[in-house]
Amino acid sequence: MSTTPPDLETEEPLIQGPYAGVKFGRGDKAFSTVALASGVTILVTLAAVFVFLFIKGLPGFTADPEIFKPSSDSFWGYVGRLLFGTTFAAIIALLIAVPFSFALALFISHYAPRRIATPVAYVIDLLAAVPSVVFGLWGARTLAVSSQPVQRWFDHNLGWLPFFKGPASATGRTILIAGVVLAIMCIPIITAICREVFSQTPRLNEEAALALGATRWEMVRYAVFPHSRSGMVAAVMLGLGRALGETMAVSMVMSSTPIITLNMISSTNSATIASNIAANYKAEDNRIQTVLLATGLVLFLFTFLVNFVARYVAGRGERGQR
Repeated sequence: MSTTPPDLETEEPLIQGPYAGVKFGRGDKAFSTVALASGVTILVTLAAVFVFLFIKGLPGFTADPEIFKPSSDSFWGYVGRLLFGTTFAAIIALLIAVPFSFALALFISHYAPRRIATPVAYVIDLLAAVPSVVFGLWGARTLAVSSQPVQRWFDHNLGWLPFFKGPASATGRTILIAGVVLAIMCIPIITAICREVFSQTPRLNEEAALALGATRWEMVRYAVFPHSRSGMVAAVMLGLGRALGETMAVSMVMSSTPIITLNMISSTNSATIASNIAANYKAEDNRIQTVLLATGLVLFLFTFLVNFVARYVAGRGERGQR
């Protein structure tokens, strides 16, 4: 006499491969259907965004060169300057955010007592809920003003570097401050993911490293970091995606133009694609609207390329550990 529940005898296998032949209940089938529908919805939405940008922005690639003057004589020269500003601001943000995020995640997961780690983790998570316009107002009205002495110090003492060549901005609203604001916006995302990844390191690996005489930091280096490498890369890439696509905070902190410059403390700043779209989307000229859509398509593809490269690097690291 069969002991299999009646509701499982009527179900067909849902998964092929190592689980082929295993019978699943109605709840498993419903969950599989919902998960599949969610994944398909995301892919369809991304495809719809790409198709819209491609159709509406395609004429912008061959727009009248007069539209791009005096910044450039062609679309590619124009978008190249914007892409430089986007990448430059994102790099500044990551250089600040990544060390702080890794340190905070390690502090919460491996160093701090639970009575301290729990409220610190809550505060970090709450930062992710703060609207970008609030960060923009704080950066433009408070951080920019209070940072003027620091930026002047950079100009006087490090002016021989192209990054601090100056003259320092009189308002303090520079790409350096925009990068700091972006870094603060990226820290909650990177920290939250790294905290979870670090806490999933096998306890036996950590105890084995300590038993062999490793210090706490050596245990982190040789047990926690190798196990968490792919998750750390994913966290950084999510933070980079936030920095690349941020609009309001950058637009409110600095006034920018489509130029290429490494100077981070002058009043002349490189524009980002997102901030340039926000500053010009109300233009009445349809040709400008088309060019903005074309630059949005370039940002869309650039973000995808960065994520694909990051996924390849993370996958390569996982294969190297096997």
